[in-house]
Amino acid sequence: MAQAVAKANYKWRVVDIVVASIVAVASGVIFAGWDLIYKIPTTALDAVLPGFSGLVCAFWLFAGPLAGLIVRKPGAAIYAELVAACIEYIIGAGNVFGISGSIIIGLVQGVFAELAFVLVLYRKWNPLIATLSGLLAGLGNYLYEFSPFGGYVGIGYFSTYGLCYLVTTLISGAVIAGVLMWYVHRAIAATGVLDRFESGRTKALV
Repeated sequence: MAQAVAKANYKWRVVDIVVASIVAVASGVIFAGWDLIYKIPTTALDAVLPGFSGLVCAFWLFAGPLAGLIVRKPGAAIYAELVAACIEYIIGAGNVFGISGSIIIGLVQGVFAELAFVLVLYRKWNPLIATLSGLLAGLGNYLYEFSPFGGYVGIGYFSTYGLCYLVTTLISGAVIAGVLMWYVHRAIAATGVLDRFESGRTKALV
């Protein structure tokens, strides 16, 4: 597997903002749709083993890693995840989770997703970095959910439920928000619509 290593370019262009916004809005609509049905799979998974619901958390986590892989500019993951959370809230999640459970947690998830790109100084773009971004987004989700501000307040981080949720959320983030988004971004790049981006011109061998 060849790793894509590129000279970092930290300056945002108008096209970067536009594309990151498109990713964010589309993701926010998906988030809002997921809000309508998430209780069905999460209830079923927790019935199998409490904490297994973390396996589907990544359906709220993928905007940051995907935007980071496509735009490749500092703050892209944070921007996309936060805007997606705002769109989710506007469409209807405000009546479900409130500002804390949609917008603020979206900011946390975006910051953690961004950390993977910060660690390599925005110079490496490969499946491993994508996986790490998704995994860290899952970690941020877990830390917030079990904090005094999250939906699992009162359940300890290191309780049986908390630890199971941690493991399953990390798996979900790594696989769905990480690995899957790597292939989604590659598929989008293959259409030619990202030719103005480094992510569209780089031919990484996977």
